[in-house]
Amino acid sequence: MAGSKSYTIVEYFGGDDGHRCGYCKNERGNFSHGMWSHTMTVQDYQDLIDRGWRRSGKYVYKPTMNKTCCPQYTIRCHALKFQPSKSHKKILKKMSKFISKGELPKGQDHGEPMDSVCEEAGPREPSKVCHSEVKCAAITDIHEELTVAAITDVQKEVADNLPASSDTSRKGPASVLDGKTTDPAPKPGMGADPSRPPCRKAKDLRKERRLQKGQTRQHAGVSSTVSPNPPTPTQNNQPKTLEDFINESLPDNCHCLEVRLVPVSFEDPQFTSSYQQSAALYTRYQMAIHGDDPSECSESEFRRFLCDSPLEAEYSPDGPEVGYGSFHQQYWLDGRIVAVGVVDILPTCVSSVYLYYHPDFASLSLGSYSALREIAFTRQLQKQSPKLSYYYLGFYIHSCPKMRYKGQYQPSDLLCPETYVWVPIERCVPQLENSRYARLNQDPDAGDARVLKDVGRALVLYRRTVMAYAAYSRKRKGSSDETEVQQYGRLVGQDCAERILLYRA
Repeated sequence: MAGSKSYTIVEYFGGDDGHRCGYCKNERGNFSHGMWSHTMTVQDYQDLIDRGWRRSGKYVYKPTMNKTCCPQYTIRCHALKFQPSKSHKKILKKMSKFISKGELPKGQDHGEPMDSVCEEAGPREPSKVCHSEVKCAAITDIHEELTVAAITDVQKEVADNLPASSDTSRKGPASVLDGKTTDPAPKPGMGADPSRPPCRKAKDLRKERRLQKGQTRQHAGVSSTVSPNPPTPTQNNQPKTLEDFINESLPDNCHCLEVRLVPVSFEDPQFTSSYQQSAALYTRYQMAIHGDDPSECSESEFRRFLCDSPLEAEYSPDGPEVGYGSFHQQYWLDGRIVAVGVVDILPTCVSSVYLYYHPDFASLSLGSYSALREIAFTRQLQKQSPKLSYYYLGFYIHSCPKMRYKGQYQPSDLLCPETYVWVPIERCVPQLENSRYARLNQDPDAGDARVLKDVGRALVLYRRTVMAYAAYSRKRKGSSDETEVQQYGRLVGQDCAERILLYRA
C-alpha cells in the first residue's frame, strides 16, 4: 500500500508467566503471548488480529486461550448488516434530547459499553422497553415506520395504534362511514359536517386491524373504501437505519456536537493542538471511572498507551480517503473535547482500541454512543473501500458478565481459537455457557489452514540484515532458539511469519 516496501519489525517475548487479570482479579491467572512492535504495516496487523492478537500501544499480545483465567475471543460486527436494537435507539434519543434541550439524564447508567457492563440483560436484541419509549410509541412508531405523508393516513394510523384501554374516537378526513358513531349529540341548530364522514369507533377500528393482520380473513361488513391490505411498516418501509437515528440525534439547538477524526501523529496540527486537552481528559476519566492513581494515568502513560502506535499511515488508491492507520475520533461539545474514541483503520475493518470521556457526561452512555458512531463510520468508509466492512470490538469475554455487552452488536462473529475461522456468536454462546474455553469451530476435522509448516521460511532481522531463519540458523551455527521461533510462527501464522521481521540480537 505504501509507495516503498515496508516491513513489520517485532520482538517476541513468549508467554510463560502469569499476570494479574483485570477482569476476575486473579493475581496470576492471566496468560498471554506478547511482542513489542517497533513498526507494523496495517495489513500485517489485520492478519494478526484475525489470529487473535490485539495491540496496547506498541505492545501486541495474544491470550493463551486454553490456559488463561478469562478467555478472550476476538469479536467482529458485520457493520453493513447492523440494525440498532431498542436500547441503542434509546441511547440515541437520549443524546438527541440532551443536544436539543440541554438536559442530562439523572444518575449514571450502569452498563457502559467499551468500559464495563452492558445495558441490556441478554445477548442483545431482546431488551426491556423503557418508559420513555412507551409514552411516545403511538406517534414515534408512525414517524419511524410510515412513508405516507398524507395527514389523513397519519391520523388513521394514530387511531389504530392507540392502547386497547382507550375508546376515544378520532374524527378526521380519514374516518370511514360505518353507520355508527359515538360522537356526542350535536348541539341544537348544528348538524354533522356533510363534507366530512363521521368517525368510526376505535373499538371497530381495532377489530378491523386484527382481522387485516391475518388473525382471520373475514371482511363482511367492512366499508369498501378501506383497503383490504392497508399499508404496514414492513410493506412500504425499510426500517430506519443507524444513520437515520444518528442524524436525528444531532439537531442544532441547545448544544453543538461535532465529531472530528484526527490522525495520531505529532506532525498533524489538529492532533498537536488538542493533545494537552485530550491528555487531561484521559487522566480525569481514568481517575474517576477506573479509580487510577495519578501516577498510573499521567501524560506519559497516555502517550504510551493511546498515542504511540506501531501502525504507519498508509494510503491506497482503492482505500478510504483518510488512509489507514491509528486515529483519535474526538467528540467536541460546544468547543471542548468530552470524549475520544481511539480506532485503527485497517484494510477490512475499523478496530476499536479504547474510549475515554468526561465523567460529568457518563449518564449519556458515551461508550454505547461512540460504538454506534464507529459502526456508522465503518459503513461510511466501506462506500470508499468495499472490502472494509467490519467493526472489531476487541475481545468478547463470556466468563465475565460485565464484558458480554459486545455480543449485543449483531450480527457478529467470534474467532475460533484453534482454526481461526469466524463463527456466528449465536452458535458460540451455548458452548461458552458450558465451558470458559471452547473450540468454536464445530467441524472436528478442521485445522489451522495458515499454520507455519517450515520454520526455516520465517523472516528474521539479524545485524540489520533481512534473512530467512534457515540462513540465520546456519550463521549462528545451530541456534538454540528454534523452539521459540517455532512457537512464534505457530501463533502468527505462515503469512505473517514470512513477511514480519523477527528481531534477533
